[in-house]
Amino acid sequence: MLENKVALITGGGTGIGRAVALRLAKEKVHIAINYSRSEQDALATKKDVEALGVKCKIYKANVALDREVREMIAQVVKDFGGLDILVNNAGTTRFVKHADLEGMKDEYWDEIFAVNVKGLFFCCRAAVPELKKTKGVIVNITSIAGLTGLGSSIAYAASKAAAISVTKSLARVCAPEVRVISVAPGVVITRWVEGQDDHIERLAGTTPMKRVAVPEDVAEVVYGVIAHAGFVTGQTIVVDGGAFI
Repeated sequence: MLENKVALITGGGTGIGRAVALRLAKEKVHIAINYSRSEQDALATKKDVEALGVKCKIYKANVALDREVREMIAQVVKDFGGLDILVNNAGTTRFVKHADLEGMKDEYWDEIFAVNVKGLFFCCRAAVPELKKTKGVIVNITSIAGLTGLGSSIAYAASKAAAISVTKSLARVCAPEVRVISVAPGVVITRWVEGQDDHIERLAGTTPMKRVAVPEDVAEVVYGVIAHAGFVTGQTIVVDGGAFI
């Protein structure tokens, strides 16, 4: 069903982005990987994707900069001949306790919203003309923080709530040619939570599934909504082992 389609994954070299790249590559989707700093990780993921028999290229761009995003999308289309799937996975945060209101500095708000909200929108805006041609799909990786108000910081939770809202707005204006969906993980074992074993264990104990997610759990849902949910748009799919029920 997805063979020879083209997917661009922002922040695709590590964590959830890497898992999504590999999952789609198994379905013979050609992969464009965006990165901003982690070039070696992106190259390693590229190698693993290519081992699955599909084409893969990496693209350095800061998604918070509209010019760089537009240039990246144009180059992806030139290199691959089109674009069918956009997965907005790039994100950032600052770990600030919610009760520490003074610790939530202005520059943290700006940095987090620049990537998690504006960057997501910039990528969608630049990609939509091509995705309309191919009747494509956008998947935005958000977070249950956007639904609960919890998470690594107040600004992060607010940014993910905004990303969910942007998903709904874009689902309306991009239909019927392009579907836009939010996938909202809970805690996922990535480098973001390295060294927080006590925190992870405590959260795992609160979920019906008695564990937290690994990137492949999220990637499987991303694949599912792309390949098997053709009448779903504007929705937020929660992937948290039941923590939010």
